[in-house]
Amino acid sequence: MSDQPQPNQTTQLSTGRLLLFSLIFIGLTAAGLYLVYASFADRTLSFDWRLLEPLALISALGLLLVYFVSDGLRLYFTLKALGYSISLQALSKLVFINLFFSNVTPLATGGGFAQIWYLQKQGVPLGRATAATTLRTLLAVFFIFGLAPFFLLFLPALQGENLISDLGQTLAFFIFLYLGFFTLLLLRSHWLIPPLDGLLWLLQNFTLITPQRKRIWQFKLRREMLRFAFSFQTYLKGSPLWIGLSIFFTALFLLSLFSFPALLLYFLDYEVDYLTSLGLLVVTTFIMYFAPTPGASGISEGVFGSFFSGLVSGGHLLLVILAWRFLTIYLGMLIGLGVLQKDLIQRWKPAP
Repeated sequence: MSDQPQPNQTTQLSTGRLLLFSLIFIGLTAAGLYLVYASFADRTLSFDWRLLEPLALISALGLLLVYFVSDGLRLYFTLKALGYSISLQALSKLVFINLFFSNVTPLATGGGFAQIWYLQKQGVPLGRATAATTLRTLLAVFFIFGLAPFFLLFLPALQGENLISDLGQTLAFFIFLYLGFFTLLLLRSHWLIPPLDGLLWLLQNFTLITPQRKRIWQFKLRREMLRFAFSFQTYLKGSPLWIGLSIFFTALFLLSLFSFPALLLYFLDYEVDYLTSLGLLVVTTFIMYFAPTPGASGISEGVFGSFFSGLVSGGHLLLVILAWRFLTIYLGMLIGLGVLQKDLIQRWKPAP
């Protein structure tokens, strides 16, 4: 009898892991919401039916459409600049698969790996799939990391903010580290090979990996570095139209993402300056990049509550957080889970 797992066993295993990751995400989210409830919301929560009025729902659906479509198109045009294309059906699946995996894995890495796997199924080579997802992320990182220091220094709502005062030096260090790493990755990727070789040597020296494993990883790291460097050069030599559209839809995606709280506050009749709301979300998202928890769960709710507690009444604060996270994260995750489960079922469905 074969020792290989049967299709139904593999499906159960995959489902079990996804369920575990999802429960961790839910638990950390609940902890973050309770922190906001106890520390910033005066232990009050009230629902406001104004968020379900027809105009509010239509506006939210319109912004959601821009959010999801621009998320897909920023990857689509990055792929086009690299000389590859995928169907719109596959693209729509990629959007929601990324939303699910990036929010149930620490540091949002899982979404990229899942998209690379799915792109390979669509005929995109590993090197180009890796480059496309990495470049897509880098474009967003440069927008966010370019804007965050400006808002940290000059946005009135953040002046005197205790959280920023406590984390100021740490945030400055991570800005330098992130931008420095990505600059080297883009412009001088071969410079990263010696430090990575040194890291593998240390892992072998402390018997954390075997010499054979070290050689395998060393080969793979060098190969992927060279592939990425070549793909980035290909991206820069691509059609200016595709490059411009990839940048444009990245900016549109981020603008729609940062606009959800302003939309919610508008329909709750709060007179909050749009630039203030946008700036607070830029800094919140910036901090979320360093959160070790899956999808920044718990931390995102706490940071949002800290920043907006002076602008929103205690009774509405948790409501706004839940609505914001539902529109930008929870809804996409639920759709992504459905898409993933459907693909798993089709993959392991016995042939007739």
